[in-house]
Amino acid sequence: MAFERPDIIRPPSEHASYYLPLTSGCSNNSCTFCNFSFTNLGMRDLADVKREIDAMSLFMHSRMWLPGVDPIVYAILQQWDGRRVFLQDGDALVYPYPKLMEALQYLNVKFPALERIASYATPQDILRRSVDELKALKDQKLGILYMGVESGDDEVLRKIKKNVTHDQMVEAARKVKASGILLSATVILGLGGVAGSERHVTETARILTEMDPDYAGALTLTLVPGTELYKDVERGAFELITPFDSLRELKGLVENASFTNCFFSSMHASNYFAIRGTLPQDKEKILRQLNTLLARKDPRLLRPEYMRGL
Repeated sequence: MAFERPDIIRPPSEHASYYLPLTSGCSNNSCTFCNFSFTNLGMRDLADVKREIDAMSLFMHSRMWLPGVDPIVYAILQQWDGRRVFLQDGDALVYPYPKLMEALQYLNVKFPALERIASYATPQDILRRSVDELKALKDQKLGILYMGVESGDDEVLRKIKKNVTHDQMVEAARKVKASGILLSATVILGLGGVAGSERHVTETARILTEMDPDYAGALTLTLVPGTELYKDVERGAFELITPFDSLRELKGLVENASFTNCFFSSMHASNYFAIRGTLPQDKEKILRQLNTLLARKDPRLLRPEYMRGL
């Protein structure tokens, strides 16, 4: 089957990167809340990856186009500053290790001034790699991995079919940190529903403390029509928390998670309110913001539903 270039789904911090697909879909395509659950994992031929890198190089150095290259390549290149590359798709680290190394080496030959390469990575992807393998990837400028943690509560992880446990995610995080690659972890407010909210917050704060990532981002659960979780809500098996309850969960994470030096934010479009700061330094400032919002309970201070997105 021919490889189909995936839509661009990337972390907000990769907005200026070039998006280079190695895979499509996600290897863990079972999560009940996620639009990747509709996808199958696709692997791109390495020769095709190299041809795109050739096209990138020719355009950036000579403003020339290669025939037969997807026009989206040139649309992205028109805006690219040559500094960073983000590997698509949902977990490009699943790409076979020898081919991944060869792709990164080729990218660095063509762009020796490249500053950083980034990728999403499932905990399972990371656990399959040794620390030495991760260090070798870092030597090829793989500088940051984005891991979807979602929750630290094993019961929530089981229900959403994450196929990984709290302790396994902590182990994966420690591997990344031991390699020197930066780690960015995302968690999802509201993923425990009303019934599981308290434990979701407690266990998620605990896993963030144990992982001690360089960056952490909180998203708010946004239902995707057709997913298992969407159907659970429709039939009353899962009760969504309120917008202000999501702020209480956010406050609980900031209060109870301990970090060495972590940039923590809720800047994602799914959230009702955006906070950002370095923890622990900005902890009290962030808590004051959230306490003020929770005391006032004014919906006008929150992002309206129609402006929330994935």
